[in-house]
Amino acid sequence: MTDLKPISTLMLSCLFAAAITSSQAQEALKPEDPALKIYRAVPTKVNDLVHTKLDVRFDYKKRYLYGKEWVTLKPHFYPTDSLRLDAKGMDLKNISVVKNGKNIPLKFTYQDSLSVAIKLDKVYHNNESYTIYIDYTSKPNELKAKGSAAINDAKGLYFINPDGTEKDKPTQIWTQGETESSSAWFPTIDKPSQKTTEELVMTVPAKYVTLSNGRLASQKNNADGTRTDTWKMELPHSPYLFMMAVGDFKIYHDKWRNKEVNYYLEPKYAPYAKEIFGFTPEVIEFYSKTLGVDYPWNKYSQIVARDYVSGAMENTTATLHGEYVQATHRELIDAYFNNGRSTIVHELFHQWFGDYVTAESWSNLTVNESFANFSETLWAEHKYGKDAGDEHNHDDMLSYLRSGDAKTKNLVRFHYVDKEDVFDVVTYQKGGRILNMLRNYLGDAAFFKGLNIYLKTNAFKNGEAQQLRLAFEEASGLDLNWYFNQWYYGAGHPVLNISYKWDDATKTQTVYLQQSQDGQTFKLPIAIDIYAGGKKERHKTWMNDKADTLTFHSATKPDLVNVDGEKILLTKKTDNKTPEEFAFQYFNAPLYLDRYEAIEAAAANQKEKINQKVLIAALKDKYYGLRIKTIKALNLTNDDVRNAATPILTSLAQTDDNTLARAAAITALGKLKAAGNSTLFKQALNSESYAVQGAALTALSLLEPAQALSLAKGLEKDNKGALTTAIFNIYATSGGSEQWPFVIDAFKNAPVQVKFNSVGKLAEMTGRVEKPEYAQQGIDELKAFGIKHKVYGAAQFVGGVLDGVKAQRTQLNDTASAKAADDAIKQLADAK
Repeated sequence: MTDLKPISTLMLSCLFAAAITSSQAQEALKPEDPALKIYRAVPTKVNDLVHTKLDVRFDYKKRYLYGKEWVTLKPHFYPTDSLRLDAKGMDLKNISVVKNGKNIPLKFTYQDSLSVAIKLDKVYHNNESYTIYIDYTSKPNELKAKGSAAINDAKGLYFINPDGTEKDKPTQIWTQGETESSSAWFPTIDKPSQKTTEELVMTVPAKYVTLSNGRLASQKNNADGTRTDTWKMELPHSPYLFMMAVGDFKIYHDKWRNKEVNYYLEPKYAPYAKEIFGFTPEVIEFYSKTLGVDYPWNKYSQIVARDYVSGAMENTTATLHGEYVQATHRELIDAYFNNGRSTIVHELFHQWFGDYVTAESWSNLTVNESFANFSETLWAEHKYGKDAGDEHNHDDMLSYLRSGDAKTKNLVRFHYVDKEDVFDVVTYQKGGRILNMLRNYLGDAAFFKGLNIYLKTNAFKNGEAQQLRLAFEEASGLDLNWYFNQWYYGAGHPVLNISYKWDDATKTQTVYLQQSQDGQTFKLPIAIDIYAGGKKERHKTWMNDKADTLTFHSATKPDLVNVDGEKILLTKKTDNKTPEEFAFQYFNAPLYLDRYEAIEAAAANQKEKINQKVLIAALKDKYYGLRIKTIKALNLTNDDVRNAATPILTSLAQTDDNTLARAAAITALGKLKAAGNSTLFKQALNSESYAVQGAALTALSLLEPAQALSLAKGLEKDNKGALTTAIFNIYATSGGSEQWPFVIDAFKNAPVQVKFNSVGKLAEMTGRVEKPEYAQQGIDELKAFGIKHKVYGAAQFVGGVLDGVKAQRTQLNDTASAKAADDAIKQLADAK
């Protein structure tokens, strides 16, 4: 599962992040939930799933699934005469045991509409299997189920635009099983510790395509205009990984070695299938070779669904993606290693870690999700270079460090309020960083050998963190209890202060390390690089106590002492280097984070000549991410910085081979409002990159607002991403009723983060637009956004901007709109 990237892993605006922090602070004041005292044990296995056969058809009008199921089970160890199946919100018409081809009805109790207790026809032993037949109706839209930050709904089965009444939205059906929502569309033992083979027979309108786990075994056209597709999954997997999808999809057929690799997309995105997903076989090959375990399933398909409730889901052999991975050729020009591509590799790695070997319980979710998160860095490093991998790894660490209460949670979590709570920055981002630290400590050879042992030992079974530790110990010969106790079964991270002293008389360099966090003391293997006399010498050492003092002899005063020279530790760090030392670090230390830290230090005080030297050099850094960081950090009100940077920015704006860096340079130049840049901006409007076009249009609007407004109209016919945002902002600032339809449609269709960033602009235009009906459209959209994201503090923010809208409409004597704004504010306050 990829967590909801539009909320969880995209960088939220400072205001939105502040709202979240505020809401978390309020939560922290509440007394501890008694549920946190419950030990979340691995569910007891009374019966084991063996095989699940489903025969389903759909009622689009009622949003029902009519199902018949034949589920084969056997007692796990002890004899039993009973069976309990999870079955959420269903009508259960018949439950029978199948004997010699006949259904013999069984007694059952289904009081809570969540699970059914079945009295079997006899006592069964664990050398006997039995098959239960169930005739049932699934009614997902009538089920009340709570989701999480990662999975925002939990009704299992989703009918998208089933009546075809929503313009420009296809009719689709798809499922989402994780965590335990498969039992909303078929009765099962809905626990990750269960594994079963599968046969799924779907009868659908003949015009639609279907997808499920495993292979498409047969298709049969029926006289009533439907078609029956049979999918078979001959290798066992967990119930939450079952999937089905139905809709108007175009299939692009690819392959890896001799296995099918298919991409299912809406027809309008079909021409871009190869551009979106075409690197998948290359990733399968890389992961297969790296792990020493070839891709274990018979096929790999990826499908993109509308209105998906998460980022993506690693259903075995059939990953389901949210629509944000769909993109046109022009959008992909600006993609690089974006959220869509990182999601694609994340879900693919799950086919090994999560599907082939599955976490035995949600407490051990780390052996699924931390690995998938780690794989993003692994692929970025392989495909785009070490700087890209280090950037991704560092961004993940920052996501964890910025999360208010994450430091209180163990990675392996036996205590939680709800299983959905485990899908967080600790399991994902922190867990991925912890694996990277372990990889660095063990070395690649031992680390990947350990993964190979873990996968082969637990193939088609379940795993937990202790089995992972044992595999690494077998591979490396090292005891790793200390590492797992500290990082897997403990909480928090080191808060590290580093200071230095040079004694010229004794030629001694002293390094003072101080951990200041509450809680455990972290044992840290550290590489310390000493740069002196034109050479670098690496010292491998350990920090074992809250405070450690390390001494090193050097013939000359070091130019730089680089603590954590591998830049791998998960730590919140204060490094008390001088500007000269940071400058030396930028020009001489090799890693992404070496240069990143130096740029950060230089940007904090741009009056210093040495810092200006770093920033000007960093504008030409070999890695585009650091070029962009530097461009955004420049203080162009400083004459020296501006004069030195402007020629370089002009060159970058025209010739940088990275479109995002070009766009950043254009944005910086735009803020100068220099008339001489007008031609450059107009030329950039011809770029194929939406990012470059958007930056150019925005820059031009600061120079020539009227012309930018006029040019924006011509760019409407093909706009996405940054260009859409630029047109939106120009229209919202300078446009009127003529531009309103574009503005309101752009807001409605924007991703959540873009939408939040646009709230102020939409409110600005809503307050002054000529037509009252347009103002009321804007008020309705703002209200809907605030209510939907109230849990993140959006309602309070939106209420504030609606106060301003109300005042503006009152000044325009538009009492109807002023009242609508007032009503919306009250509804925001009352919304639950």
